[in-house]
Amino acid sequence: AVCVVRHRSYLANRDSASGELFCSNKYWSNAMSKRRHARERVLQALYAHALGGGDSAHIIRTVIEPRIENDAVTFGFARDLFLKCLDREQEAFDIIRDHVQNWDLSRVAIVDRLVIQIAIVEFLYLEDVPPKVTMNELIEVAKKYSTLDSGKFVNGVLDAVLSSLVESGRIKKKGRGLVGMDYAGRSGEAGE
Repeated sequence: AVCVVRHRSYLANRDSASGELFCSNKYWSNAMSKRRHARERVLQALYAHALGGGDSAHIIRTVIEPRIENDAVTFGFARDLFLKCLDREQEAFDIIRDHVQNWDLSRVAIVDRLVIQIAIVEFLYLEDVPPKVTMNELIEVAKKYSTLDSGKFVNGVLDAVLSSLVESGRIKKKGRGLVGMDYAGRSGEAGE
């Protein structure tokens, strides 16, 4: 038997026997929901680090690992993304500052800043993740964990950041990461 799962602008089918999702939309898969879960854990870990500092290994053990312990691939993605976000924190904040010129960076909601930081790190350092997937996933995370207007704010900043990074030649994608690159930096034009 098959049931239909609606997610925003497309439908996915779920086989009730196996629970597997399938559809013609190239961006939807079980891996996507796992990666969104990983991104949510990374946001929580970055938030814990921003508020309390501390050892990154301890944060990984207490914030990320307990919630993803049975999935080595998803855990590895979350751990590596968290560590890369910490490593590239100043670079990401400099990019954010350049794109929120009418705002004092300290006035931007911390969750929004962290979501944008994650996206910038994915844009620049995760070669196999398409920029539009990064944007869509992290806009949804912002809507879930921040203010009512966060989705629009994060979308606007990420669109400007992505356009700037593409223009300057800093986006280096390969394989799956190239999907949708002809639309990079032009929100609303990507079909799916």
